[in-house]
Amino acid sequence: MSQSIVSSPKINVSSDVSLRRSASSMAVCPVLSVQPIRALVDEKFQIVVRNLHPKQEVTVHSLHHSEDKDYWEAFGHYISDENGTVTVMEDASRGGTYTGTEPMGLLWSLRSIPGSRHGLRLRKRSVLSPMVVNISVYKGHMNQGFSEEAALVTVVTERWYLAPGVQRVDIREQGVKGTLFIPPGPGPFPAVLDMWGGRERLVEYRAALLASHGFVALALQYLSMKEERTFDIETGYFEMAYHILQSLPQVSSDRVAVLGLSFGALVTLTLAAYSKTAKPRCCVCISGSHVHPVNKTLFEFQSLAKSRIDENNHLIWRDFILPIPTEPDLKVDVGRIKCPLLVVIAQDDQSSATVESTEDMEQIMERSGNRHLLTVLSYPDAGHLIEPPYTPHIRFSNFNTQDNKKVIMLWGGQTKPHADAQEDAWEKILLFLQKHLYQDIPPAAKL
Repeated sequence: MSQSIVSSPKINVSSDVSLRRSASSMAVCPVLSVQPIRALVDEKFQIVVRNLHPKQEVTVHSLHHSEDKDYWEAFGHYISDENGTVTVMEDASRGGTYTGTEPMGLLWSLRSIPGSRHGLRLRKRSVLSPMVVNISVYKGHMNQGFSEEAALVTVVTERWYLAPGVQRVDIREQGVKGTLFIPPGPGPFPAVLDMWGGRERLVEYRAALLASHGFVALALQYLSMKEERTFDIETGYFEMAYHILQSLPQVSSDRVAVLGLSFGALVTLTLAAYSKTAKPRCCVCISGSHVHPVNKTLFEFQSLAKSRIDENNHLIWRDFILPIPTEPDLKVDVGRIKCPLLVVIAQDDQSSATVESTEDMEQIMERSGNRHLLTVLSYPDAGHLIEPPYTPHIRFSNFNTQDNKKVIMLWGGQTKPHADAQEDAWEKILLFLQKHLYQDIPPAAKL
């Protein structure tokens, strides 16, 4: 186990930074304020443009250069008030990548700039550095050509997944691979075992954000290109990861939760229903199903998929478990689950039949007498990729299947409803974890 302590810039420090540029056609120098200039990615910021002409048309624009070297932008069209001020959290955008009063529209409506590679998805690879976003103001209502025009004013902002003092620890123990995030302070803390979907790359940013909210979080890698063809979800790998997390001195051993998205949700349900040694205090499943072919590897599982192609040549996977099987041995017996379970689903999920799966889960749990343990959050017009708030909506993106086929996967969702779903779901996931993991914890002993 190797350890590195991260020292990131202080979060939640409000700033009023103005980079002023004179424009020959303007008699005034606009002033742009972004508060806070450094923040966690799930925190809102306030953007105010002052010193404009009354009723002046301007475009407020955001630009991000990703770790994959692609540019992403969003923008809104505003008209200043009689005092020459635009307040983004109060004023409505008249056009652009979002409309209406949307304080965070400059983030959740980010899209790759014209001419970019097809099928991009914006994801943070390294949580040790911030997501840097330039906020700029342009004269008039623009829809393109931002790189060719001089901005009236620009502010550089930072969005972090990692709060100050959070420790990042590489885990390589007893065959388990992952990354551990530990909040600052003596602990012990509640903990979350965090699993993404059926991809081989380790994804850390949600676990880093969970640790920034007071949970020890282990982002678990459970697939690799060498292992995926023989991987079986019935193995004890997840139990081992659970027990490594549970045994840490910084962890309150009886307050461990499991959180999974997509295929990770199936693993979460399997662990909660059948494990004799891993007993999570609560579980969260996002965009997942309880249906699986018993004793099948993940490679075989995805190869069995009944997929179809839409008119845009996008792959739709949601049908591969439909109709929901009636045979008990083709599903996790969620009636065996004894802990509170939060299920988050999107009604326009094109990757998995989560709506139908959840309806079946409710019936199974009703018959088993544990329906009271289940809470369902269902979001109209949201898609499969429900991520932390203000993450840009991705309706489709490049995807490599387990048999090395490159496809364009359709995830589903519409931008505004999906953004609302992500914000609401994250708030309720945190409240759910706080309720079931922090409740009744005695005060820490004084040193």
